[in-house]
Formats: sequence, C-alpha cells, structure tokens
Amino acid sequence: MSSHNFRTMLHATAILTVVLALAPIPAFAELPPLIPRDVIFGNPERQDPKISPDGKRLAWIAPDKKNVLQVWVKTIGKDDDRVLTADKKRGIRNYFWVWNNEDLIYLQDNDGDENFHLYSANLKSGETRDLTPFQGVRAFPAGLEPKKPNEMLVALNRRDKSLFDIWRVDLTSGAVTLAAENPGGVVDWAVDADLKVRGAQVSKPEGGGEFRVRDAEGAPWRAVATWGTADTFEALDFSADGRTVFVKTNLGTDTVGLYAMDATTGKLTRMAADPDVDLGTVLANPVTRQIEAVTFNRNRTRWEVLEPALTQDFAALARAAPGDFSIVNRDLAGQTWLVRYDNDAGPVKYYSWDRRAQKATFLFSARPLLEKYTLAPMKPVEIRTRDGLSLPSYLTLPVGVAPKDLPTVLFVHGGPWARDEWGYNSYAQWFANRGYAVLQVNYRGSDGFGKKFRNAAMKEFAGKMHDDLVDAVKWAVAEGIADPKKIAIMGGSYGGYATLVGVTFTPDLFACGVDIVGPSSLVSLVESFPAYWGPDLSNNWYPFVGDPKIPRDRADMEARSPLTRVDRIRVPLLIGQGGNDPRVTQKESEQIVGSIERNGGKVIYVLYPDEGHGFARPENRVDFVARADGFLAACLGGRSEPMTGDRVAGSTAVVKVVGK
Repeated sequence: MSSHNFRTMLHATAILTVVLALAPIPAFAELPPLIPRDVIFGNPERQDPKISPDGKRLAWIAPDKKNVLQVWVKTIGKDDDRVLTADKKRGIRNYFWVWNNEDLIYLQDNDGDENFHLYSANLKSGETRDLTPFQGVRAFPAGLEPKKPNEMLVALNRRDKSLFDIWRVDLTSGAVTLAAENPGGVVDWAVDADLKVRGAQVSKPEGGGEFRVRDAEGAPWRAVATWGTADTFEALDFSADGRTVFVKTNLGTDTVGLYAMDATTGKLTRMAADPDVDLGTVLANPVTRQIEAVTFNRNRTRWEVLEPALTQDFAALARAAPGDFSIVNRDLAGQTWLVRYDNDAGPVKYYSWDRRAQKATFLFSARPLLEKYTLAPMKPVEIRTRDGLSLPSYLTLPVGVAPKDLPTVLFVHGGPWARDEWGYNSYAQWFANRGYAVLQVNYRGSDGFGKKFRNAAMKEFAGKMHDDLVDAVKWAVAEGIADPKKIAIMGGSYGGYATLVGVTFTPDLFACGVDIVGPSSLVSLVESFPAYWGPDLSNNWYPFVGDPKIPRDRADMEARSPLTRVDRIRVPLLIGQGGNDPRVTQKESEQIVGSIERNGGKVIYVLYPDEGHGFARPENRVDFVARADGFLAACLGGRSEPMTGDRVAGSTAVVKVVGK
C-alpha cells in the first residue's frame, strides 16, 4: 500500500487543520488550551501499583528510557527504584505478585496475536523466564494459593487449540504438569483452597450450560447447576472448607447477584443483589476466602460491604479523595491496601490505605501532565428508546462554550458485552477539548443492566441495537445539544461495527465515521473466530448474531452486515486495523475498503502490522488519533493539533487512500 496519495491528502488536511485551529470561530473562542495528543494518549507516567504479599515492596508499571512500559519495583520507605523487566517493544500491561514475595508474573503476546505467555521476573536474580514457552499457545492464570507460594495453576490450549486444560507450574523449577484435562465443553474452572481443580463450567452445544463439581482430583464429576442461553452463571471460588462455591448468577431473577452455592446440592443462598443492576466487582480475602465487599454500578460505583469489620474502612475511603474508588490489591495481612480513584475530569490517582492508622497516603497520578489542563465533567443521563427502554448513558460537554448546537461525537463502546462507565475517559476528554459534545450510550446488549436488557439484543445487530444509538442522537438534537448536521460516529470493535452500520444503514444521520477494528461482515467475523472461542459460541454469538452454518441465519447475518450496503456510504470514513487481530481479522477491514474502492467511494484505511485488537504501542495509538484529529476537524469544524510529517515517529502505519 503506497502512502503517496496520503501525503498529498495530509498536506491539504494539515493546512485545513491549522486554519480551523487558528481561525476566529466564535463558538470555540472560549475553549481551554489545546491538550497535546501525547499527553492524553501517550504512555502514562506510572500506573497500576501493587504491594508485595509481605508488604515490603511496591511494584508499578512505567516506561523505560525507550518509552516501553516495564514493571518497576522498590523497597517501601527507600529510594531504590529499579526496572525489573526488559520488554523490547510492545510494553507490559498486566502483571501480579505471587505469594512467595520473590516473583512477579506478567503476560505478553506477540504483536497483538493474544497468544499470551506467562513470564516470571525474579527480584533476587533479576532473571526473566517464560513459564509457558509453547508456540501458538494461549495462557492465562487459573489459580494461586498463599499456602502454596511456589506453585500456580495455568490454563493452556496446548493439547487442543479449542480447549483449555489446567497445568500446574512449579515456580522454582519451571516444571509444567497436567492437573486437569478438558473433556470438551469446559470454558472455565474453579480451584479450591488446596490448589486442586474441583469445579468446571461447561457450555452446551445447544446453548446454556452446567456447573460440575468433584470431591477431589480424580473423583467423578457431578452436575450441581444448570442454566439456559438467556441466563448468566459464573463460579468465582470455593470457600476455605470446600463445601461452598461463590457464584455470580441471575438464575430465577433479572439481575446478576452474588450467591453461596452448596457444592453438594447446588442450593443457592443470596449474599448480595440489586434489582436494578448487575453485580460488579467482588472483593475476597485470599486467606479466609470470604467475600468481603461487592460493587453495583448503574451510573456510578456503589460499594456494599459484607464484612462488618471493614465498614469503617470503606466509609473512610469514600471520604479520603474525590471520585469512585476501587481496591487494587492488599498485602497478605490485609493491613495495607492500594486504592485507585477514578474521576471524570482528572487522571486516575493512587493512594495507599493504612488500616491501623486509618490513613490514606497519596502515591501518584497516572498522568500528572494532564493536571495543568482543564478537563470536562462527565454527566450520567438516562435516554428513553422508542420501545420504552432506559439507556444509562454519559454526556461530556466541552468547557467554556454554551451547550447548544454543538458538533457531536457518538462514541460507541465495544463488546457488545461490555459497558461505558463514569470516570476519566481519554477519548471523551480529547473530543471535548477539541470542542465536541460526547455521547456514550449503554445500548441494549451492554453488560451490567439485567437479563432483559442484555437479551433484548438477540438478533438485533444493525436492528434495535442501532435504533438505540439513533434514538440517543435524536435525544441530543431534541435537547438542543447537538447540531444535527455535525454528528460523527466512532468506536472500536463492536463500536467499529456500529460505525460502519451508521454510515450504511442510516447514511444521512452522520457527517462522518471513524471505525477501529470493526467487523464489516457478521458471517466472515464468526467464521474467523479463534478456535478457543468455539466451545462458547452457542451462548453468545449464535443466539445473538446467528450461526452461519444455518442458511436462514446466514442470510440474516448478511443482511445485517455493512459490507452488503457499501453503495449507501456518502460521508467521509476513516478505518484503523491491527494486522494481527485474532478477533476481528484484517480481512474485515480490507474487504470493505476493497468494496468501497470498486464502488467508486472514498475511505482512508490505516493498517498497523504489529498490532492486534486495538493499538497498544503508544506510537501507533497516537498516530491513529492524530489522523482522526484532523479528520474530525475537517468533518465537524472543530479544532485539532496539526500532525507533523506523514506518520508519528516510531509508528508502523501503512496508509491507503481510496477516492479523492
């Protein structure tokens, strides 16, 4: 793909961007100073602190001298900060302590292919070791136990790419031995206090599933719970005595709650539930295995404390700093907690909590450079749909201008089994700073709002799910917030699909669209899923989207695919794609770009060969945002930060411009 045409377009766009940024536009005259893209989308200064089990060391993620995210560590009370890992390119984002206080485990894949390996980094030797050195195999942690600090359980699809067995890893020797073989259909496992695999969650080919328990490894399995396609069931953990399984489920009710399930009879005893919203975070004590607190979140996070001894702590934490808080981790004694505070108009901040002193101490801000800029508040709103649903949504308005007839971005979350939440959102702040109103909608099918809300999305891709987004846009227009001629749609994954649906199914509603790793065909999407998604397709994709092996479903899926309506695209479109994406493959973007080209249409297509489902490397992330910055400014009339050159330094962008 040549970038020659792109350079020509870029120079014109850069000139237009400068004019838009500098011209005296009264509507944007009072906006706060422009926030550089690097400040919002570059690497954080520090994030995700975690205390060691013995409470003596603190670890966190921060960039090294080459701007690659690494795990750092220090002795608490000393200035002996040091980088522990040496990732070469992609950066580390997920890590955790094991109970021996000597090893930190982190996950890393190969350029976004999601075949994660587990690596151990030893504090004493400085040695890094690949614990799962198996090519083309995906690994994720499945069990840790303080009583066995030098062991862990890991799920691997080593034997069969479609199934995950459980393997026992000796952290001292590195030996990997089979602990539980997947007989077929098992999509999750549960481990007891002796680090034995005693629970298995099975997905049935016809939909629904069952939960099986055994009394010991090697003992026969027995089913103690069953559910249908419309239901949710997730086993969290065994109790310390192994007689109870803590589960999240909505069996017999609309919303997901926390229940104690008798491991012999399957009887459920409710521990916490809310009739209006699903259960969120579950905080468990690693020693006693008791559930201590849970969250519920419709518009903002609400904690419900189940352990009376912690009531005072949670009340004090709610007052200690502004925002919604969450517990990052704790030392094994439970005396020092690390706490994260999320705010809408400020970066994430971290504190330590001393239970004995009942004192919170500020640790650091994830993005301190942001604190000198004016950010925009995020307001929860409820939007009524044409068929009577209430959509929990969020509205972010630019600071300094009247909230009337504003250019607007409908920013659609991915999943679709995910949700938008209140708090700092880099995209929302970027849009608002450029002068746009931002609307984020939890459309039907989004997680967290009950069984009926979720299942109302069945076979409604490009149907009622899109109607929800259209109704939200109409609400913003009716409220006088949005200029109906200047509304963009943008999102990633399902949000990218929603963008493509927006410009094909409702071609006159949006002024432009930005699609990031969005599927263009529901048929080719489902047919290209990784093998390890296979066992659970009957509970998500087949009932919600369709089974392409069934002719009637296949025809319906094609009808709901933007690829079949390319001739209706009449507005500017920008598409970003990762070359190694295993979920939404490169084919999804290239087939619609090719179809647009054959149809004589226009599109800008940006491929990042070393990325997957989203852009993890800051150079690529900032590069795409830079292109979108100028693209949206040209489309909506907002302001932007000019882009220098044909790419951000270090980016691997390959650009194709279709049409003139």
